Amino acid sequence: MVNLCLATNNQGKVKEYKALLAIAGLCFFMPFEVGLTQDAEESGQTFSENALIKAREICQKSGMVALADDSGLCVEALDNAPGIYSARYGDQDCKTDEERCELLLKNMRSKQNRQAYFVCAIAVVTPDGGEKVFEGRLYGQIACKPKGQNGFGYDPIFYVPYLAKHVAELNLEQKDAISHRAIASKKALPYLQGLVKKYSK
Repeated sequence: MVNLCLATNNQGKVKEYKALLAIAGLCFFMPFEVGLTQDAEESGQTFSENALIKAREICQKSGMVALADDSGLCVEALDNAPGIYSARYGDQDCKTDEERCELLLKNMRSKQNRQAYFVCAIAVVTPDGGEKVFEGRLYGQIACKPKGQNGFGYDPIFYVPYLAKHVAELNLEQKDAISHRAIASKKALPYLQGLVKKYSK
């Protein structure tokens, strides 16, 4: 059995990870469940750097294998903004996902190029000093208006052409088949399976 501390208290994200990383012998915990707060300053310049910063902190504090991700939306017409600032897009003016989506759509009104992609970098840090990062991307377009009730973040305004649907229209099973987090998780899966074998000896 390997105890894995996820460096997030986002229930939606935790639910996705439990489905994506359903490995026998892997037990998930959130920071608050082991008496920790997550307060690492995301000072990195890339998704990978920020994921590592968070995973290192949780691993050090908990003494457990830690998994952290940093993810966001990159829009070509906005010079790949909001990028690593996706969760803080609009600074103090935007408090909710809905407000951030509205701001993004407003900034896209005059843009012809609506190509965009989601990025997810997953960092896994182990108590013995091991560090690995896995990245996944989902390519699509920024829609003209929100659609769908599922998911979170920018899912309602992200359109996937080959599915002819917004991400927020997909159920969890459908999203887990194509999302940036799913792609990164599939890359991380063999490594985590190896850790279970290693620490279960």
